[in-house]
Amino acid sequence: MTFDLLVRGATVYPGDGAAFVGDVAVRAGRIEAVAPTAAGAPALAGAAAEEIAGAGLLLCPGFIDMHAHSALRSFDDPLQAAKIGQGFTTELIHPDGLAPAPVAAGGWRERQAYLRGLEGAGPAEWGWTTLDGYLEALAATRPATSLVPSIGHNVVRDTVMGGANRAPTREELAAMQREVRLGLEAGARTLSFGMLYLPGAYALTDELVALAEEAALFGAPLVPHVRNEGGGVLEAVAEFVEVARRSGAPLNVSHLKCLTDERLLEPLLALLDAAAADVSVSFDQYPYGAGSTVLSALLPAWAQEGGVAGTLDRITRRSERDRIRADVEHGIEGWENILGGLGPDRIVIANAAAPNEAAAGRSLAELADDRGVHHVEAVLDLLLESRLDVTMIEHYASEAAVRQVAVHRLQLVGSDGIYGAKPHPRLYGTAARFLGRFALREGLLPVEEAVARLTARAADRLGLGDRGRIAPGKRADLVLLDPAAFIDTATYDEPARHPDGLVGVWVAGQRAWAGGAHTGARAGGVVREPLPR
Repeated sequence: MTFDLLVRGATVYPGDGAAFVGDVAVRAGRIEAVAPTAAGAPALAGAAAEEIAGAGLLLCPGFIDMHAHSALRSFDDPLQAAKIGQGFTTELIHPDGLAPAPVAAGGWRERQAYLRGLEGAGPAEWGWTTLDGYLEALAATRPATSLVPSIGHNVVRDTVMGGANRAPTREELAAMQREVRLGLEAGARTLSFGMLYLPGAYALTDELVALAEEAALFGAPLVPHVRNEGGGVLEAVAEFVEVARRSGAPLNVSHLKCLTDERLLEPLLALLDAAAADVSVSFDQYPYGAGSTVLSALLPAWAQEGGVAGTLDRITRRSERDRIRADVEHGIEGWENILGGLGPDRIVIANAAAPNEAAAGRSLAELADDRGVHHVEAVLDLLLESRLDVTMIEHYASEAAVRQVAVHRLQLVGSDGIYGAKPHPRLYGTAARFLGRFALREGLLPVEEAVARLTARAADRLGLGDRGRIAPGKRADLVLLDPAAFIDTATYDEPARHPDGLVGVWVAGQRAWAGGAHTGARAGGVVREPLPR
């Protein structure tokens, strides 16, 4: 028998069972055969166009990134080398309630400006208004990874209500439900929420439940960036447990963390354990003690009203700047005051548009000293000068806290990687840090368990029955690695470094990574088949 690919004698981690030494054969983009090796003899007879001696290497299903900011990246760089180069072959896009679509007719420039820091700009002209139209344009870019869409609450609310800070009317709520339903019918696999971002932050719990009920009809998980990851994290996560319970939808909490008080971590994990008794619940985590998002997230919600134009206008006025500074210094009840909680020394610029490109890699404290201003003034100046196109890295957690979350039974893995001049190292290193460092090197959790979370369990969470396992008939997304060498090398000082020890990555049977570099293969595509109702 002739195969396209035959890996012989590797230690196979199938994604949902014990590892074994065996052979894996691929033909026409699918796994054709899997057979354990008996007494060192080849398990599968036949030849292949590409045959690899896998002795001493690990063969895993392609990894699945449960939180990816790649919605517009493929329009500029479809190779996705940062993701392929650590073993991610599938990415869940449109997290945090944010996405390029749906978008109101004529509103795409405002949306583009809002998303630019997180997702990039995409094409010079957006020719879509619906999620379906956007996905068609995205598929035409031929991405190297498989991109799995979500429907975002924030963009649905913006499309129907604009930036209004109020509860929806009955007609508006029905229109939002219809947009969610259309998104799920177009292929969205989750309903994402970004309660830190506008206009999603304006929504009350009943609105969230009404939209979640649409997701429940498809069995689509709710994927929320909760309202508060600091001192109010218990209440914020409990809100979405309630939303899931009332709606009947599964729940996957985005990038679980305690932003300002690690003493809340134990009760937070206990809350989720208790919820799992009657709610289908999980969470994703990037395995680092620092986060990354847009710099404008440091502003209170009132300062961001009116979108990009409203924010820029507001921070030109002295009275408003003074009010923002006072709110940061004294706090507002219920507000996740990141800058006030962490301080300017622990917040570093990751990327800034002209004229502030040189700010990348420098802390707010350093930039404020250079400018001779208070650190809140430095934030406002950066945002104004760069038209809000600034991202940051905020250092908040100890290594012990990161590992405590990583070993929890409900954990899945999401990079939350954001591109930029000096990005967070999670963009390049997440999978290798979790599997290579935490499991293979430190023994923090069994290798079989780490692989399952990166593959089969993530695939099951998203209803992707064609991948996540090494079994006959499954899509041939594969990762071959050297267990003695596979480890993250990206650091905060040098973040754009691929992991060591990655021997090969195949997407739908085509080799996308070899010899430490991308091969140029672009076999990923966009998953557009809707979940069955």
